[in-house]
Amino acid sequence: MIFIVAKFETKPEWTDRWMELVAPFTQATRAEPGNRWFDWSRSVDHPHEWVLVEAFDDDAAEAHVTSDHFKQAQQDLPRALARTPAVISESISAEDWAELGEMSVD
Repeated sequence: MIFIVAKFETKPEWTDRWMELVAPFTQATRAEPGNRWFDWSRSVDHPHEWVLVEAFDDDAAEAHVTSDHFKQAQQDLPRALARTPAVISESISAEDWAELGEMSVD
């Protein structure tokens, strides 16, 4: 599985509209074969920072970055960004989320 975490810092005037801007990209990506998850969160420490956690089957990640909706996002999203996004992308052996045993709930 390819596991990716990306941080996007938006321009202040785009922060509250970010989810609206990325909605078509998010919907299309979630519908891709081999997409396991594509989840946005907003930082609690940095109000203009959005964090994207995504995962793909190994053979699906390349199709994602060559898709029409990815190419469209490359054109649409930069206008709302304060800087180039930061990313960590790794191939991992996990297939899904595991329980955090150190905080087990009975």
